Amino acid sequence: MLEGKHFYEFGPFRLDPAERLLLRNNQAVPLAPKAFDTLLLLIENSGHLLTKNELMKRLWPETFVEEVNLAQNISAIRRALDDKSGGAQYIETVAKVGYRFTVEKRKIDGELRSTAQELKPTTFPTPAPTEKSNARTELQTATATSQAHWRRGVLGVAALIAVAVMAWGAVRRVRAGDALSPIRSIAILPLVNLSNDPQQEYFVDGMTDELITDLAKIGELRVISHTSVMPFKGTRKSLGAIAGELHVDALVEGTVLRAGNRVRVTAQLLRASPERHLWADSYQGDLTDVFSLQDRIARSIAHEVRVALTPEEQARLTSIQRADPEAYDAYVRGRHYAAQINPEGFEKAVLNFGRAIELQPRYAQAYADLAETYCWGVATQMIPQQEGLLKARQAAMKALEMDETLGQAHNSLAWVRYSYEWNFPEAEREFRRSLELNPGASWTLLWYGMYLAQGNRIAESTAEMKKAQQVDPLSPVADALALAPLLTGRKYDMAIESGRKILEMDRGNGLARWLVTTAHERKGDISKTIDMQEETAVLYGESKEAAAQRLRGFVARTRVLVLRGTGGRIWSSICLSGKRIRVIRMTVPYFTLASAKRIMSLDGWKKRIRLTRRSCSFG
Repeated sequence: MLEGKHFYEFGPFRLDPAERLLLRNNQAVPLAPKAFDTLLLLIENSGHLLTKNELMKRLWPETFVEEVNLAQNISAIRRALDDKSGGAQYIETVAKVGYRFTVEKRKIDGELRSTAQELKPTTFPTPAPTEKSNARTELQTATATSQAHWRRGVLGVAALIAVAVMAWGAVRRVRAGDALSPIRSIAILPLVNLSNDPQQEYFVDGMTDELITDLAKIGELRVISHTSVMPFKGTRKSLGAIAGELHVDALVEGTVLRAGNRVRVTAQLLRASPERHLWADSYQGDLTDVFSLQDRIARSIAHEVRVALTPEEQARLTSIQRADPEAYDAYVRGRHYAAQINPEGFEKAVLNFGRAIELQPRYAQAYADLAETYCWGVATQMIPQQEGLLKARQAAMKALEMDETLGQAHNSLAWVRYSYEWNFPEAEREFRRSLELNPGASWTLLWYGMYLAQGNRIAESTAEMKKAQQVDPLSPVADALALAPLLTGRKYDMAIESGRKILEMDRGNGLARWLVTTAHERKGDISKTIDMQEETAVLYGESKEAAAQRLRGFVARTRVLVLRGTGGRIWSSICLSGKRIRVIRMTVPYFTLASAKRIMSLDGWKKRIRLTRRSCSFG
């Protein structure tokens, strides 16, 4: 026995490092050399996470290779270990980080017994007789009368497979030609920044967001929104855990490397259950072609999940516009700041979108994002309502003049028609057109759901809210606003119970707290209303004694009126205190919270009542 001779056993497999053999029930399982090396590394570090960078450095020392090559090795190993289930019980994928060998292995010291009776070589289907195929058949079917003959046979087969893998790797693609269930839901995990420059994070996040936006245009595919995937940035959770939380069939992970005006993106498509690499590819180009590059990635993913695109969807995923690199950089900076939803972020977003438009005057998407930013600025009271919505309307209409297929611009215009102009038929037309163009847009689904709730179209509103929760399952806003149709439908007990469940999971969900408080008030349970407001005030830093004194003293000095519209629409709750009107909450208003808070005087409120006298009554 040679000194240090050992082998590993796991499940029905044996792996002999010295002889470079993988056996299953004493029959050889062919693996390409690099795939064998990858498996050996994983087994030697069984139970420990090996990062992708660590594996690549050890497998290809002093050689630059793309991550897709590692993905090919993992895919080959999984097929070899268990073709039916993808080998998911052996190798765990930790999304965007690396891989872990999860099965218990036994290291056995000694010589691996390999007599002719114990080791039966694998036979393969024989093609039509040719000189080359006859030679290969002899290697595949000859009985191992000696250990040397057996090893030559295995190595011969391995060599043929290695050639095939090298040819396969030349095009850098991995596909799973199996008959697994179709993929109908997918999440794009935050792409990883490979530039080692933290200042490029805005650019990488922008690429993630653009890919999500493109795929959300496909009606047959449910794509998880940006809000719900961003919490997984930098996570070390397993692929299965992430897919379970997001309720999806597959995940996409990848990397972005930007160098000057050049950009390279790698992407991998991974099935969640059974865990399997389905596809991997790499894309590179100039920033001037960044729109085309993003569309190519989206079309490739759609092709790999076998989704049939309509002609309209094909057209929307085929960009012919070229980008000015500096304008595109300003645009993705704008999106980065707009996502922060705070006064500083709002100002920087407007500034950067304006810069992008200045550099590229026909930048329709920049106009669309600018319009949406103004809408959010109004909703969060960062800009006066009239000023913000007028600017939103101007930007949205400008975007649609250049590109009528921008669903985002239709959504912003719908909100203007709805909350500022009170032109409800036109608002609904714009909402529907937006969802026709981008059926997976979570914010459009939510805004349209609120519009329907306020029109007392409860069943339709509930359906839209459920769609929003499906594409944005981790969004506290989506969860909270799902209570709106319950409130307008006067199902207060259901709203309170649903809100209680939300608050059990997310105690700090302020929107849910506000809606539950409103439900208690609508029931006429003033005690519970005060308790909820007191609890919320304490949660946000006020002392319990001060909150109790303020709230109970306020109720003693005021009386609450409810302004209702026809069809049971709840417009707003107002509180009379002397000669002033104070808005204490808005219950799904036709006008925004910002507009109501601007109407502080009694004269101002009377003016609003005169505008709507025919459709409103006090109760």
